Amino acid sequence: MQTAKSEGAQRPLVFFDLETTGLDQQCEIVQLAAVSGLHSLNLYISPRGPVQPGAARVTGFRVRGRRLYLHHRPVLTNSLREVLVSFIAFLQMLGHPLLIGHNIRHFDCPLLVRCLDQLQLRAEFEASVSGCVDTLPLTRELLKDRGLQSFGQENLVRELLGVNYKAHDALEDVRALQTLYGALQPQPEVICRHRFTLDTISSKRAETAAKAPCRNPGPQ
Repeated sequence: MQTAKSEGAQRPLVFFDLETTGLDQQCEIVQLAAVSGLHSLNLYISPRGPVQPGAARVTGFRVRGRRLYLHHRPVLTNSLREVLVSFIAFLQMLGHPLLIGHNIRHFDCPLLVRCLDQLQLRAEFEASVSGCVDTLPLTRELLKDRGLQSFGQENLVRELLGVNYKAHDALEDVRALQTLYGALQPQPEVICRHRFTLDTISSKRAETAAKAPCRNPGPQ
């Protein structure tokens, strides 16, 4: 497994994931998890609105009387601000890491940006990371000749690592992704091609930036 700082690493790695009330960009975050080596963060947020039925079936989250339940058991929650401040502190503790997740460019990161902007925490967050990498397009590039039916994370872990895990729980997802990423061992030039920043997630400039030379793309 590739830990937070492997030998010769130029940047620590933080794997993160969100569970939400739905799949649209107006949904709310109910769980944020991050892992870097043996360090982990796992926090819950009670949303203002209900969890959409489709999301509830997949994740097990439901809201009753303004309380958040996971598989019918109440969970301890914090405010969105408290969770994001804790996430920023986690990133700062690890020293300007590279933030990695699966399908984060088109879902998790835009949602995260909206929440950071609402709470005026975006500048502090951006100063705490060295960039982001989406492992969905990265694995599509690395494994394009494997004949895989799906590049969903759960399928990749099953096909490449031969294991099943508790998918759609953010903490289990990031732990599995960390193991998967360590097995893939992407080279610096591959990481560079799939690296982006929060400013470029919805901009065509991201494609140009991905093609431009970059330095310190992460562990080598």
